[in-house]
Amino acid sequence: MKAVAKMNMFLERGSQMLKGNKRWLYIAVPIFFFWFFGQIDKLGISVIQTDPGFLSDLGLTGADKNAKIGLITFIFTISYAVSNIFWGFVIDKAGPRKTAVFGLFIWTATMIAGGLASSYEMFLISRVILGFGEGMMIPVCGKFISNWFNQRELGRAQSTWLAGNYFGPACGAVILTLVLATFHWEAAFFFLAAFNLFIVIPMFWFLTRDTPEQHYAIDKEELAYIRKSDGTEKPKKSFAQDYRYWIVWFGMLMSSFLFFGISIWLPTYLVEAKSFSREAMTGITSLSWLFALGFVLSCGFLADKTRRPSLLATILFSLTAVFLTAAIFAPHPVLAGICMGLAMGTQGGVFHLSNLFIVKFSTPETAGRAAGLMGFTNILGGFSSYIMGWMRDLAGGDFGPSIVMLIIAASLGFIAYIFTIKKEAAELRIEQFPPNRKVIV
Repeated sequence: MKAVAKMNMFLERGSQMLKGNKRWLYIAVPIFFFWFFGQIDKLGISVIQTDPGFLSDLGLTGADKNAKIGLITFIFTISYAVSNIFWGFVIDKAGPRKTAVFGLFIWTATMIAGGLASSYEMFLISRVILGFGEGMMIPVCGKFISNWFNQRELGRAQSTWLAGNYFGPACGAVILTLVLATFHWEAAFFFLAAFNLFIVIPMFWFLTRDTPEQHYAIDKEELAYIRKSDGTEKPKKSFAQDYRYWIVWFGMLMSSFLFFGISIWLPTYLVEAKSFSREAMTGITSLSWLFALGFVLSCGFLADKTRRPSLLATILFSLTAVFLTAAIFAPHPVLAGICMGLAMGTQGGVFHLSNLFIVKFSTPETAGRAAGLMGFTNILGGFSSYIMGWMRDLAGGDFGPSIVMLIIAASLGFIAYIFTIKKEAAELRIEQFPPNRKVIV
């Protein structure tokens, strides 16, 4: 009887804690795991491509080996980026829940196909289809966040699911290394397909709904809070007419170029350029993803606290350039690896802020399209991975020229965001004045 009483007390306390906060359970949790496993599916190839069996079975040998490896991510990101625009329109019409489930079935099937691939060409085809299936991830989450969270908690809401974006690969590097050491490389793809089929798809189907008005567990008080305005008007003009959206779009181009370039080649950089063991490579790679997670959570808090996301993005791009420069001149391999990981981590923060801008510059009706167009910027990430592989072949395996190229990209992102700071500061001053007072900007 005492055990039953304690259980009832525990459930009652849990119910009280969730009262008014059920959106964090029914929406934030599914999209956390959506990205947790989705990013392992997407970026786990960076670990798998260090496996000698994988390289041998798919014929990734010879003088053009690095260009071929880079092409795997290149064609994936081209498909991923282009499909973002398509999925953006689908989500605005069909809703994020059905779109997510449909996309999840596509990429589950392609993970199985990747594990069954017997040639390089077959594997490339599976990555193209995977890119198409995963292209709905950013629009889906942008739509859910826009529909389900109050304007003043957007930073925290974005950081919740973006945490999965980086915590997933941090865990995935360890998981995939163990799978590769225990089984064959094909098993890694079958494991990932099972995670999607038995965990992520059921969560979306049973827990989520397109809007809080449609959800069986959301009461009137929580709905009223979600729909409460923060006192600032949404722009009546289209997001496409706001020049700041396009600055953020360009910033995302640079961020994608940097992030994919570093994340895809980091394990290879550690093993081949810095002579790390597989175990040490796994440790630094996981740590790099945890750096990204730390920047995401910090930026989520600071964006809501300071209301200065543009300033934060400017600082992050400058830090990226500093860390990449430090990696070139670092006297010790471990220090160089950590600097590369920190550079990747800062771009995790930029990615988080960019998704915050999507919601800020759009309306719930256009959030899917705004996110889809922003997701298209991933196309440059594909070019980054391929160009870095090509430059390595030309430089005899040296990463130096590629890192210099990344420093230039970070500098361009820094310059772009400088043009958003002044207007952001002016808007913040207006918000801080009472409604009955006027301020000249």
